Amino acid sequence: MSHALRLRVGGLSCAACVARVERALQAVPGVERATVNLSTGRADIRYQPEAVGAERIAQAIRDAGYEPAPVAAGADRADDTQRDTERRALARDLGIAAAFTLPLLVISMGPMLLPAIGEGLHRLAPAAIWHWAELALAAPVLLWAGQRFLTSGWRELRHLAPGMNSLVMLGSSAAFLYSSLALTIPSLFPPGTANLYFEAAAVIVTLILLGRFLEALAKGRTSAAIRRLIHLQPKTARVVSDQGELELPVEQLVAGDVIAVRPGERIPADGILLQGTSHVDESMLTGEPVPVRKGPDDAVVGGTVNQTGAFRYRTTRVGAETVLAQIIRLVEDAQAGKPPIQQLADRIAAVFVPLVLAIAALTFGFWLWLGPTPSLSYAFVAGVSVLLIACPCAMGLAAPTAIMVGTGRGASLGVLFRRGAALETLAGVDTVLLDKTGTLTEGRPALTDLIAFDRPDAEALRLAAAVEQHSEHPIAAAIVQAAQTQGLTLPEVQAVQALPGLGMQAMDQSTGQRLAIGNVRLMQQLGVSLQAAGDAARGLAAAARAPLYLALDDRLVAVLAVADPIRASSPAAIERLRGLGLRTVMVTGDGRATAEAVARQTGIDQVIAEVLPADKAAVVRQLQEEDRRLAFVGDGINDAPALARADVGIAVGSGTDIAIEAGEVILMSGDLRGVADAIRLSRRTLRTIRTNFFWAYAYNLALIPLAAGAFYPLFGWLLNPMLAAGAMSLSSLFVLGNSLRLQRGRL
Repeated sequence: MSHALRLRVGGLSCAACVARVERALQAVPGVERATVNLSTGRADIRYQPEAVGAERIAQAIRDAGYEPAPVAAGADRADDTQRDTERRALARDLGIAAAFTLPLLVISMGPMLLPAIGEGLHRLAPAAIWHWAELALAAPVLLWAGQRFLTSGWRELRHLAPGMNSLVMLGSSAAFLYSSLALTIPSLFPPGTANLYFEAAAVIVTLILLGRFLEALAKGRTSAAIRRLIHLQPKTARVVSDQGELELPVEQLVAGDVIAVRPGERIPADGILLQGTSHVDESMLTGEPVPVRKGPDDAVVGGTVNQTGAFRYRTTRVGAETVLAQIIRLVEDAQAGKPPIQQLADRIAAVFVPLVLAIAALTFGFWLWLGPTPSLSYAFVAGVSVLLIACPCAMGLAAPTAIMVGTGRGASLGVLFRRGAALETLAGVDTVLLDKTGTLTEGRPALTDLIAFDRPDAEALRLAAAVEQHSEHPIAAAIVQAAQTQGLTLPEVQAVQALPGLGMQAMDQSTGQRLAIGNVRLMQQLGVSLQAAGDAARGLAAAARAPLYLALDDRLVAVLAVADPIRASSPAAIERLRGLGLRTVMVTGDGRATAEAVARQTGIDQVIAEVLPADKAAVVRQLQEEDRRLAFVGDGINDAPALARADVGIAVGSGTDIAIEAGEVILMSGDLRGVADAIRLSRRTLRTIRTNFFWAYAYNLALIPLAAGAFYPLFGWLLNPMLAAGAMSLSSLFVLGNSLRLQRGRL
């Protein structure tokens, strides 16, 4: 049996890094699958423990030039600390770089922009002094603030695996070393080529640090959904014991503890309410803002907010077993997953950096051979610009950031994606196949109709429930439940008799009258006229509901119907799906007449009736053979084969009873309108990923020729290395900003 391992990987900076680590991990014997996420900085590995150990896997990451570290599921507080530390380090280095780069720019570029600056500098000191000042100002930027690029870049080159840090190191170091030699030993260079590019080296490092710092800020926002979920769990709980109420850390809770919760507090773990009543805000589960009333024997979920009353409850699931912990794991797993479009991008990135190095070398050689005088200077500027403009940061961020924001937005709406790939697959579906019972309907019998003839409806319901309370049949239970909901007091009956295939009868103890409830045949045997119920019975038949008749002695009192009621949200949900251009199909084991009646009420396009639960997967396969891309929506209990067979399985949960393993997408509430939300979100996320990739690749394809000097013969355009570094950083920020748009606006 394979094991799962999650590691934090230090030193990742671009899509090429991701591809390199994945390649190194997949080459280890015993590793079945390895996925690395640039945005989270994590590697998710499945491996055979009898063939390879966790330490060997970690060593493979080190051998690739990166630093592995263990990470526990849900350890996002530690991740927050690490991200804060990284942001502070970047802010410090950026401050140092900017402090030295700004005066360097004034010395080197100021005279070209404002002649008065040059005149002032010349009056203060000769030009040679200012040249040495440029060296003194550039050295701390490169060797101190930019040390991360030098060490990481050298490590990448040492492992023959160049990446973004290698490109930045080569570009900035080349500018610095060229300038240092031109300053100290100018005789090495042909006449007219001993130029200084200290400001280019410093600005390159400063701009890349600025881009990295802004990326770190944006990445923190992309993982905000996980952080919000983590912070939903309170740190302490008030445990009721023989000594009174003790406040304990939630980590010390065990199943069976009795917890006291006051108004306004978050519930620390899952459990069953023992005493007291309240309304609980469960919007973190379902996305629904309306509080839910809770009383004894009702389930409560850790992380939800108690609003109005105090109560006590007994814990049933704590720690990693709670619904909140499961949600966090699902969102983490989804953010770690890769859609096919990202896998393609990673394969391209794996060869992109070596290709860029080759283009930079060819560019340098071409300008040195055919460039105008001084050709060495032109060759140097063009070669460094190619190195910097082509850093594949934006490519590596294009999909992970969109998936992180998209899955986080889904979690806030009560829609959980188990895999990032489900986002891409769901966006392409054209048909939605829905189970009926428990999905389109409530999944339990309920009294749907009651028409009384010579007395109030409540009185008729009271008499019917008085007889049915002595039966365990689901129909009887539905009638009794309806009476209890209305708070009716039931009369005492005696001589209760069950009549198989017909109904029940009993004697009203207070009046001595016979009460009978059952089908047409029972009424015929008892000689009860059904003429008054003609219209009502025909209406129920049209809705595919079998009528029940209630008689008092030989008089018809009422007509009732018990059925599995359609969820209130189902018609609106189907309308939304059809509005998205999707075909809707219902599959059910019910008879054709009942199924057609439900389809008419909900607006379903096609009905497949009289299907056994075991045959639902075959229905899915049949529709797929018709070239339909299919999403199956079921309650996740007896629909597991169909959910697994469909292109995308959508499990309809109920907050605390979620079929976590059944579907790739989970609706935390039973509201089917979440299906349309999930599809809209997936389509918008996929559009965002495609837009990100378009601009990332278009940017490189368009600017590499410019950096190489292809337009110089026609227009005299030659890109300055400083502008190349700035443009590279801007491309990454565009991708991040475009992904963050998923957090806002309507789906």
